[in-house]
Amino acid sequence: MIDADRTPWPDVAAAFDRGAGLAVLPFGAFEQHGPHLPLGTDTATAAEVARRLAERLDAVLLPPVHYGDTWNTAGYRGTLSLSSATVTAIVVDLGRALARSGAGGLVVVNGDWGNRGPLYTATRLLLDEGVLPAITLDHPGMDAAIDEVRESRPAAAGLAHAEEIETSIMLRLAPDDVRTDRYGACYPAFPSDFGTRPMQLHPFSPSGVFGDPSPATADKGERLLDATVEGSMAVLADFVADVLRGRAEEAR
Repeated sequence: MIDADRTPWPDVAAAFDRGAGLAVLPFGAFEQHGPHLPLGTDTATAAEVARRLAERLDAVLLPPVHYGDTWNTAGYRGTLSLSSATVTAIVVDLGRALARSGAGGLVVVNGDWGNRGPLYTATRLLLDEGVLPAITLDHPGMDAAIDEVRESRPAAAGLAHAEEIETSIMLRLAPDDVRTDRYGACYPAFPSDFGTRPMQLHPFSPSGVFGDPSPATADKGERLLDATVEGSMAVLADFVADVLRGRAEEAR
């Protein structure tokens, strides 16, 4: 693995020439995670998954993008959101720059739900333009791990925000940044169409917590991260093979 942020350019260039020449980009967010977790929670999670993947793939690890499309939580002070178009543009521009630098492909590790659509659009544009192969990973393998470790009930189906799951991950990654003295559960009453149309979250939970963080443990956090990395590697198998095949054909 090459950590591009701490590496001279000739070494990064050489890494792009080896094997699949992949770049791994953590794409996070800067949004509220209740009174007990830091605003950079999503970025920390994406950065750790990306680091582990870069090690497994012998890839170039890029610095994380610390901001994302967090419109859903923009009603909480301190949350700084980008537009969907900006998220897409960042990845497209970076993809073009990576192609000029000789990278073989781009793996984007998403850290926040709001980035899903814009990141998918970005990878599609890179494909349409023939820039370079690109793929976005959105926590593959984590859902099954959540079902295994969760002791608290979710606030809503598929919603894991500032509760047991995210708190467990941060207890594993940055325990000193977790304010355990501020734990407090919140189970809002959601409308029947919650999750089917755009809604901001601040009217439902003043604290920004959705669920119960108190059963969180660092061990659960490690299990969640490990499952996500393993799930990501399984998803990437054919992508990496395709990149290697394409590079071999270009070299003929």
